[in-house]
Order: sequence, then structure tokens, then C-alpha cells
Amino acid sequence: MARLTHIFTRFAVVVSEWTGKPTIFVLALLSVVVWGGTGPIFNYSDTWQLVINTSTTIVTFLMVFLLQNAQTRDTRAIQAKLNELILTSAAENRFVGIENLDEEDLKHLDRLVEKAAKRHQNRLEDEVNEVAADNPPVNGKSAAKKKRRRVRRTASSRNRSKTAGSSQTRA
Repeated sequence: MARLTHIFTRFAVVVSEWTGKPTIFVLALLSVVVWGGTGPIFNYSDTWQLVINTSTTIVTFLMVFLLQNAQTRDTRAIQAKLNELILTSAAENRFVGIENLDEEDLKHLDRLVEKAAKRHQNRLEDEVNEVAADNPPVNGKSAAKKKRRRVRRTASSRNRSKTAGSSQTRA
């Protein structure tokens, strides 16, 4: 039985990788176009329609099992990697194996993690505000002074152009 499972797993991996390629999509599209093109030849008969319906149903039915197998294995591998990261880091070990909890427990845990994240964010913002309050800006010029200078420069350049314009009209 283990050997059969191993063979099926290898088959599922190969097929799921193979069917995910653009070439296979193009082949499937071409087969539908060819089928559609043969419609007038077969007078769009019930048998002609049954061919595409049956073939697509069979392919879909079998692919569901293959892709589900591949997805389940990928999910387990990711969970194992995440568990290893949790166990080797400063993270809480209570998160190992949470994928086996029921939906209500997962929602509760999600709310707890969200609250902890908000508390952590608030703490970081408080620290940033404290540092900003303790350290005045290095540049002593305020934004208001810079703006006033720009306004003065603009106004004086306008005055100069008016003066130049009026002296040219006099001549």
C-alpha cells in the first residue's frame, strides 16, 4: 500500500506540474477550437456535443483528485517549515499545530493575534513620538519662514518685471 501511495504521489506531482504549463492550456484550447470547427461536419448533433461534455467531465473529475493531492502535500510541507521556524525562533510555541484547530478556535486565536499586533504598533508609535519630542529638528529654519521667503522672492520678481515693462513702454 505504501508503494502504491508513493507511485500516486509521484504521478500527481508530475501531472500537476505538467498541466500548469502554458503549452497544455494552448493544447486544451486548440482541442476545443477543433471540436467547435467540426460542428458543421457533424451537424451539431447530440453525439458531437456529448463528446466534449464527456471528455471535459472526465478530465475535470480526475484532475480534482490529482490537484487536491498536490495541494494537500504542499500545505503540509509549508506547515512543517513554519513549525520549524516557530520552534527555532522566539515566537510562541503554542502556534505549532494550530492548523488542526476547528474554525471557532482559529477565529479566536486570530482575534488575539490582531489585538497583540495593535498593542505592538501603538508601543512603536509611542516610542517614535518620544524620540521626536526629545530631539528638536536639526535645521532651525521653519517651514513657515521658507514659505515666506519664496513668497517674497516671487513678489519681488513680479515687481522687477513690472518695472522693466513700464520703462520699456516709456521709451
